[in-house]
Amino acid sequence: ICHGNICRSAAACYVMKELARREGLEKEFMIDSAATSTEEIGEPVYPPMRRTLESHGIPCGGHHARQMTRRDYDNFDLLIAMDSENLYYMNRMYRQDPEGKFRNLLDYAGRPGQEVPDPWYTRDFETAYRDVLEGCEGIIAAFRAGRGRYGSQL
Repeated sequence: ICHGNICRSAAACYVMKELARREGLEKEFMIDSAATSTEEIGEPVYPPMRRTLESHGIPCGGHHARQMTRRDYDNFDLLIAMDSENLYYMNRMYRQDPEGKFRNLLDYAGRPGQEVPDPWYTRDFETAYRDVLEGCEGIIAAFRAGRGRYGSQL
């Protein structure tokens, strides 16, 4: 989950789907992405982020940004934020995460508390991609290690 769902969270969604596919785990995951704001609803992946993903062999067509909903809390085991600002808004919407589903993406990369910088502002889409990839690889590793409520060991 990120602010607009056109850069970081969209990238994480498509990277995670591709990693799951490559690992033969696509049936083990329900993967989606969302925004905390309404600013970009309906928009595709931001063109510089799309080009970055495609340069790494990650397809990202058909994306339409959406805002997170209360139902997402019931439908997903984990809700993963890109930064503390979005985690703040997630806590507001979901009333402080009563089931402990919130995580920071880079916690899975062994970088607890670190944030994926927003490339909308930094213009560094390659670094955002590398951070997202590292976090998603960590999710796959945690899943393989725990084969259940992966991430509960974090």
